[in-house]
Amino acid sequence: MTETLSHAASAADIVDGLTLEQKAALTSGASFWRTKQVGPVPSIMLTDGPHGVRKQDESADHLGINDSVKATCFPPAVALGSSFDPELLERVGVALGEEARAEGVGVLLGPGINIKRSPLCGRNFEYLSEDPIVSGVLGSALVRGLQSQGVGASLKHYAANNQEDDRMRVSADIDPRPLREIYLRGFQRVVEDEQPWTVMCSYNRVNGIPASEHHWLLTEVLRDDWGFDGLVVSDWGAVTNRVNALAAGLDLEMPANDGRSDAQLVAAVRAGELDESVLDTGATRVVSLVQRALAGADADASYDRDAHHGLAREAAAASIVLLRNEGGVLPLAPEASVAVIGEFARTPRFQGGGSSHINPTRVDSALEAIREVAGAGAVAFAPGFTIDGSDAAGLADEAVAAASAADVAVLFLGLPASLESEGYDRRDIELPVEQLELVDRVLAVNPNTVVVLSNGGVVRLAPFAERVPAILETWLLGQAGGGAVADVLYGAVNPAGRLTETVPVRLQDTPAWGNFPGEHGHVRYGEGLLVGYRWYDARELDVTYPFGHGLSYTTFEYGDAVVSSDDDGLALRVPVTNTGERDGAEVVQVYTSLPGSAVARAPRELKGFAKVALAAGERREVEVRVRRSDLAYWDTRVDLWLVEGGEYTVEVGASSRDIRGAVTVDVEGDPVRVPLTVESTIAEVMAHPVAGPMVAPAFAAMAADMLGGAHADGEATAESAGGLGIDAEGMMQMMGAMPIGRAVMFPGSPFGFEQLEQLIASANAPQA
Repeated sequence: MTETLSHAASAADIVDGLTLEQKAALTSGASFWRTKQVGPVPSIMLTDGPHGVRKQDESADHLGINDSVKATCFPPAVALGSSFDPELLERVGVALGEEARAEGVGVLLGPGINIKRSPLCGRNFEYLSEDPIVSGVLGSALVRGLQSQGVGASLKHYAANNQEDDRMRVSADIDPRPLREIYLRGFQRVVEDEQPWTVMCSYNRVNGIPASEHHWLLTEVLRDDWGFDGLVVSDWGAVTNRVNALAAGLDLEMPANDGRSDAQLVAAVRAGELDESVLDTGATRVVSLVQRALAGADADASYDRDAHHGLAREAAAASIVLLRNEGGVLPLAPEASVAVIGEFARTPRFQGGGSSHINPTRVDSALEAIREVAGAGAVAFAPGFTIDGSDAAGLADEAVAAASAADVAVLFLGLPASLESEGYDRRDIELPVEQLELVDRVLAVNPNTVVVLSNGGVVRLAPFAERVPAILETWLLGQAGGGAVADVLYGAVNPAGRLTETVPVRLQDTPAWGNFPGEHGHVRYGEGLLVGYRWYDARELDVTYPFGHGLSYTTFEYGDAVVSSDDDGLALRVPVTNTGERDGAEVVQVYTSLPGSAVARAPRELKGFAKVALAAGERREVEVRVRRSDLAYWDTRVDLWLVEGGEYTVEVGASSRDIRGAVTVDVEGDPVRVPLTVESTIAEVMAHPVAGPMVAPAFAAMAADMLGGAHADGEATAESAGGLGIDAEGMMQMMGAMPIGRAVMFPGSPFGFEQLEQLIASANAPQA
């Protein structure tokens, strides 16, 4: 590190010493993966993650086409999310940081925390959940671990990047509440809790504006609201107008473009179209990032490949979800004869395609790992089908014969790699027909059949979910997944993964059906707030497996929960007992709702969770904290987060549809004064803390007059309604929906126009 780049010299001072051309040059790449060396500022490397280091030696690309250096391929986010284990993800983040530092990488491009809006998104394997709390908590853990090693994270893809179809142009058209409460909430948590060194803008437009040029997203929300102090980098090739992007808050454009955008910035400054101070700000942020990267660099850094492979195996095993286990088919007895069926057992599918494609240090197959446990003589293998589209004649017959001769058939099914990748979406959620036919044939000869799934996105399981006694959802497990599958099959690891996305009965039931992937450059997020399990619960739809579901080889009993409220939020405490004979881990999930809420809400929303390991017979009180900010909704009237006061229902459960107990708690609401106008309804005026008490008696009298009179006790009746057939309550409801400026024109109005203007001015005046 040069003296001028030490932290003794501020980034702003360094930028002050540069020419206009040098400052512009700092804000774009020198090559595909490196920033420019400009004056005293050296170059640093940014490279793809997020579940491994994809550092390319020579020929560079952004789609994983060309080889990269060998690195540990940890489980992708689709699997890690199901661990529900922030501590584990932090350890994975630390390992990623160690490998990045050993390779001289300053910033690893990840994690990706976009919401799984539709199961069809081709990049869902890179994302954690359909729920923003899960994405925010686990994304924070990955960032925390990675940056603890002096390597920067790049939180992506900001924002509303939920499909691959037309991904570089499509406008995600989203209403304010779902945008804030669903699609930005996870990003907000990671930024506020962990301050990632960089945030990566997405390709798409958001409500018509390119994310790379979106001042509201990149500056007003990210920096002004959330306090982000790092650098905004473009996704590779996301910028179409560099001047507009820099003005919006995008500091670094990647990759290199032969200086074209640098010249555009210089020309804009000289023409008076761009204030040089804006360029200074962007350049200063680039220098600050370089300083951070240099401070964390270590030319002698190395890592233990075997130890990282062991961590990858641990993480993979923790991510496996036991969906079904009727009759205790699992865990397998080591002495049982086993027919392993399915090419995925021999040729594992352990990651998705595209920019996150890792060149692994080694790869374990489930077939080899199973034979290590049971002995090669007790394990028969039949591929059953091909995964490359080649001729499979006779393979199914061989598989059926092997299954009929074994005590247990373990059937590996999944999606071919060609169906799941960055750059395009899936067209359905079906397993290949030949695999479904093989399930039927194997079950016919061996009812003790276990299905093991390999897939980066949800697949439809309804065709066999109730007929196969045991199902393991193993997702894409990284390079050590084969050993992890064997660990779970034979009980060396008690499965503790839980679904972070719902498994629907059919694609037509999913929230975005009919609104995905859009048309003519626009996709309407018509489901609004009802994403994932929120949708299925609100519509009371059957699902194959609900959000949060996952079984164990032991059982857990919940006691009576208690909840308390304070200024920081809620604290739920519940005793949980391992009532089985095996050690295991349970994921305690906390959901909230507010019956009678003044705004639209899902029937329940996850607000917190805790994973707890319990020895056989052990009982422990588990505490789950719910932040007060996570109870808030986005109030579109005042453009603020607000906690609505009232009696909340707090549910504790083992999934969104396995609720073990519920308690209520009073939560004090945030004060809010909505500005009144002549278009405010009478109901809104009466609810106003200042205007309400002033007008309530007058409007009650007006309602009585409109009904045609009142009884001596002051209560109007339908009989006195002048033939309208409306009682006093109905009349107040009808009047309540009327804008107050129009009510003035009706007979009996207690106000004239001048009085109304005075009332509004008084209500909107600052209060002492």
